[in-house]
Amino acid sequence: MDPRVTVNFVCQRCLHPIQLDPGFSHLNEHTLAELALPIYPGEEAEFDATEVDKLVPPLQLTDSGHHPHDFTLVGEPGDTEKTQPLKVATGLYDLVSSNSDIDHPLCEECTDALLDLMDTTLSRTQRQAQMSQQLLASLTDMPDTDVTALENELKNVSCIDIFVSSLKSQLSYTQNQLERLKKTNVFNTTFHIWHSGHFGTINNLRLGRLPTAPVSWQEINAAWGQTVLLLASLARKIGLKFSKYRLVPFGNHSYIEVVGENRELPLYGSGGFRFLWDTKFDAGMTAFLECVAEFQQHVETQGGQAARFCLPYRINKHCIEDPTSSNSLSIKMQFNSEEQWTKALKFLLTNLKWGLTWVSSALFSSTQGET
Repeated sequence: MDPRVTVNFVCQRCLHPIQLDPGFSHLNEHTLAELALPIYPGEEAEFDATEVDKLVPPLQLTDSGHHPHDFTLVGEPGDTEKTQPLKVATGLYDLVSSNSDIDHPLCEECTDALLDLMDTTLSRTQRQAQMSQQLLASLTDMPDTDVTALENELKNVSCIDIFVSSLKSQLSYTQNQLERLKKTNVFNTTFHIWHSGHFGTINNLRLGRLPTAPVSWQEINAAWGQTVLLLASLARKIGLKFSKYRLVPFGNHSYIEVVGENRELPLYGSGGFRFLWDTKFDAGMTAFLECVAEFQQHVETQGGQAARFCLPYRINKHCIEDPTSSNSLSIKMQFNSEEQWTKALKFLLTNLKWGLTWVSSALFSSTQGET
């Protein structure tokens, strides 16, 4: 018994041994010529049975006899009868492999799988080609007017994108401004109360007169107009309606109406400082001081934190008490000195500044509670 076992070819995909059909050993010239035709147009392939590039002789395994576990690959180059069919088959696979992107030979299972894959790829390629042709046809048939309309529409869309971006920027800026305004103290911004030496000031207007600094009555009257406007605004914000008087802010000619008497008390002057002065101006300043005292009483009756609110200078009729000296400073000009009158007005503005601060903080707290 011949101990040699011959293995002819293996599948180029799965590398499993395959058994060739005997018919592949004998191919006539016509069959070889047809197989040599190129698969793709424009390609040429030649087959020469005498030149075999991929000739792989059959593998023969035999026991060497000296080493029971060693095997030697043996071939008989002189055995023409057996090697000629092998050359023909190898040349055939070489021809087919060089004529396509697929290496041969293939087993039946790998061939079926490859055909399925090629069918799928072909179907997808055909669909893509069909879609491309339809798109090309639609673009070719599109009139110039439609192209112009599309270009104009694109320009309009671009303008709308730029407009929307501008609106977003404006909205962002407005929101930032709104947040700043919410945190702004309107009263402190509108009514700035401070001091300038011996004078109390409101919006940089001095309220009072001194022998060494004879402030004009135009400035004093304007300062009184700002002071009346401030107290009237504070009262309106806390819902206070004075019992005996009504404040009438009217610039440098502001005044106070006496409720039920149809009488006006001026809060402006027009002459020099005298020992005997117009009693109507003194009555107006006294009425204003009573309104400040009523404002304090109204705030203190609100309860809670409001009950702890107290003006720094106590008001007693037409006087303001100085806690440092326990003296009472009259707000009237009659029987008074310019220094005392000016100091009383400075204490009056200080009380109003405290009231302004309290109302502003109360309004800010209520706003925060609502948000």
